[in-house]
Amino acid sequence: MKKEKVILIGAGICGLYTAFLLQKKGIEVLILEANILIGGRIKTISGTTGVTMEMGATWFGNQHSHLLELLHTLELPYFRQHTQGISLFETMSFVPPQKFKISDSEEPSFRIKGGTATIIKKLVSEVGIQHIKTQTKIVSIKEENNQLIVTDSRGNNYSADKVISTIPPNLLVNSVVFEPRLPENFTQLAKKTHTWMGESIKFAVEYRTPFWKQNHYSGTLFSQASIIQEMYDHSAADNSGFALKGFLNAGTAVLSLEERKEKVIAQLTTFFGPEANEYVAYYENIWREELFTFQPYEQLVLAHQNNGHSLFKIPLLNGKLYVSGAETATKNPGYMDGAIFAAKTIASQF
Repeated sequence: MKKEKVILIGAGICGLYTAFLLQKKGIEVLILEANILIGGRIKTISGTTGVTMEMGATWFGNQHSHLLELLHTLELPYFRQHTQGISLFETMSFVPPQKFKISDSEEPSFRIKGGTATIIKKLVSEVGIQHIKTQTKIVSIKEENNQLIVTDSRGNNYSADKVISTIPPNLLVNSVVFEPRLPENFTQLAKKTHTWMGESIKFAVEYRTPFWKQNHYSGTLFSQASIIQEMYDHSAADNSGFALKGFLNAGTAVLSLEERKEKVIAQLTTFFGPEANEYVAYYENIWREELFTFQPYEQLVLAHQNNGHSLFKIPLLNGKLYVSGAETATKNPGYMDGAIFAAKTIASQF
């Protein structure tokens, strides 16, 4: 009996975990990734002090059972997000921020020890790097002789019995040419499907000491008036490295990196004192500039719009093309848990 071969498009957590599950069923897999890096919207960077900082997917909670199950399977430890101390909420720029404390009884959020990328590294080691090809941007998928021929931007062809796309649907239909063409109702749905993280600007400021904690602040900040809209302590689990990390106002994408950095440090200095100016380094990631993740919408698309739509469950190209990924999940779409649930959903059909 001929062994079925499956090509997966995208080496994010959904693509990797789908490959992991398919291999357990004895299916041959090949993952094609456009980027030079593996991980998709999981992007852990390391500072000069050794602290890891998340420019992509970060937090999860007890409600994310599929992610928790995978962390247990891969034997990856996680820890509770630090929230102890004084937190700040700025409603207007001309009045001091309100101070409040987050109760220990509130539902906790967690982070993976050593950075979220540890889950990617573990899945890569399980799947095998030899089954992953990076810097391979797919430009066309053609149905031919009961197989799908996948062509990359260099003109290389790959054939498979089935293809599973795990990249955002809007990116898929705008960057890949299909022969025969995909149904118009699917194409229009994909174009109106929200890409999670697409509007986000994530930032981190690395420090040598956790001065905010020493001064009884949690590091948690919410603002409706300044460049930092949401921020949290981002120290390492063992307190070997320290950082503050969060989200910037998406509208500031029009500013330069230096302009954003200046505004961030000014805001932190106003709230936490002159020690905030003694930073090691500033980092940021504008996700709308990630060409292998985000494709601008043709019209207004709201957060989570069409995520988990029932049309994504139906295979295309005579049952050979499956559309998966975090946006297609019917549970926690857009989140890591949704990406894992989507992988389970697709793998169960093979």
